[in-house]
Amino acid sequence: MLPINKTIPDLLTTLDPETTVLLQAPPGAGKTTRVPLALMDADWREGRKILMLEPRRLAARSAARYMAGQMGEKPGQTVGYRTRLDTQVTSATVIEVVTEGILTRLIQNDPALEDYAVVIFDEFHELLIAPK
Repeated sequence: MLPINKTIPDLLTTLDPETTVLLQAPPGAGKTTRVPLALMDADWREGRKILMLEPRRLAARSAARYMAGQMGEKPGQTVGYRTRLDTQVTSATVIEVVTEGILTRLIQNDPALEDYAVVIFDEFHELLIAPK
């Protein structure tokens, strides 16, 4: 059991569309791979996607592959990723792991990120979760 698992129930009861959460835990606690999966069933998501910024391409692909594997799937099904020159996202994708360049392009096309219920900023030594 990962250390972050103890925090997830409190996180789920705390988050709503008006809340921003700063989640801090040591490396390897499960922030990157457990939290996005736990948010999939949140009522406030209302069918919208979860977007997670992972600044490095290798980390983005790796995190998405790991989460997809936890669900018994391949990337591009429930969990996918978008990096420069490599995209594994379909219409069924709920969690999208993206790099900074992709996030910038998404914001340019849709400044309000209407398709996303939450944006997770990862790899900043803390995990910032900001539901819309």
